[in-house]
Amino acid sequence: MPSDLDLLLEAASFAARAHRHQLRKDKETPYAAHTFRVCLIARQVFGIADPKVLAAALLHDTIEDTPTDYDDLAERFGPDVARWAAGLTKDMRLPDDEREQAYRDHLAHAEWQVLVCKLADIYDNLTDSRHLTAEKRERTLGRSRSYLEAMKPAIPPELKAAFELTEAKVREVAGL
Repeated sequence: MPSDLDLLLEAASFAARAHRHQLRKDKETPYAAHTFRVCLIARQVFGIADPKVLAAALLHDTIEDTPTDYDDLAERFGPDVARWAAGLTKDMRLPDDEREQAYRDHLAHAEWQVLVCKLADIYDNLTDSRHLTAEKRERTLGRSRSYLEAMKPAIPPELKAAFELTEAKVREVAGL
């Protein structure tokens, strides 16, 4: 297994390559910027220093949004990082309503590493929602609220501050 820094650098490069042809919803920002911001939020805003958790943050959308699968991540980054990235992946084979319910059910019992990455993902999606139409921003807010509601019972004490910061971001974006 590589050193902590090597692990993060490799995860950043892997995420950038995996998402290389994708753009954010503004149609200008490379999608990899989102994965980098999720990692930075986990580290700088939430205070997470564990390099494997930060690698999972960088890789959180690779299984869902690219041809990458669990085995690809397990081989390169180990079973923990792969499991946490897989835990952040929605089953795209399901219809939207079923998929969202299954995802919320999973979040309700997820490991803390998955939860902190999801909190950082929500935080970034909300931060990045200013360019969305009012309708799409409301959809982002609604999904964010539903994920937070699902996660709340599973949040361990050490993630309480991160959870509260994410709730505050929801209120900020909602204009409350």
